Amino acid sequence: MPELPEVEITRRGLEEHMVGATILDIVVRNPKLRWPIPDLPVLGRVIKSLKRRAKYLLLDCGNGTLILHLGMSGSLRILPSGTLAALPARGMSGVSPQLRCDPPAIHDHFDLILNNGKLMRLRDPRRFGAVLWHEGDIHTHPLLASLGPEPLEENFHARYLHQALRGRTIAIKQAIMDNHLVVGVGNIYANESLFRSGIKPTLAAGKLSLARCEKLVIEIRATLLASIAKGGSTLRDFVHSDGSSGYFQQAYFVYGRTNEPCRTCGAKILQIKQGQRSSFYCGVCQH
Repeated sequence: MPELPEVEITRRGLEEHMVGATILDIVVRNPKLRWPIPDLPVLGRVIKSLKRRAKYLLLDCGNGTLILHLGMSGSLRILPSGTLAALPARGMSGVSPQLRCDPPAIHDHFDLILNNGKLMRLRDPRRFGAVLWHEGDIHTHPLLASLGPEPLEENFHARYLHQALRGRTIAIKQAIMDNHLVVGVGNIYANESLFRSGIKPTLAAGKLSLARCEKLVIEIRATLLASIAKGGSTLRDFVHSDGSSGYFQQAYFVYGRTNEPCRTCGAKILQIKQGQRSSFYCGVCQH
């Protein structure tokens, strides 16, 4: 699943092509994503900004916000508008016939056609992604209203985390993956951040001291920023908006490295199950 670094990299890749462009048309080939794609009143609208909240991409269209989510297997690509399908299910009201060529692949469900000769295409093999519309304050949308702070912003700090964890018996790894506590720390980056913090993933969250919370906040932020700098992790179905891949997985300390030597002490990396997810850690470096 694309995690926060991959979504942020996607946002940056799309931004330069989309912000300031006018939406000419939309093409919906399969509306049955996680939620059905609604009618989108976006034709003729200028994209004023492209922001990220957690793993959601938010396109401000002036009269409302287009919400995009990559789900389990989705990716967004910028392509020349000459790659449109010949006869899509919906749309095409403003696109001239000479652009209708090169049919898309079977999992290319949604296109947003722009006036700069480009289109944004959603590919989503498992169809857990989303294309939604919201008018009014975007932060009141049900998917966004109860989200916790962004890990890369100043309101995620040690005092906040220490207070939020007080008295909680849940394992710290599961706690930091809770989007109500902090958004966007998925399984890969939770494992890596905990290793860098020296914290065992099974430790009860409420046992973290303020000093250890400070270390954890620093390492969550550092891990995410390091991944962004390396283009994110190459996942099975994920590519950047230009089709390229990231290489942060080459720098993993623990994730997916069961029985391999710890890069710090040489002990074997251990793997356990927490909930429905695998956790990876060093029994010597993490306690």
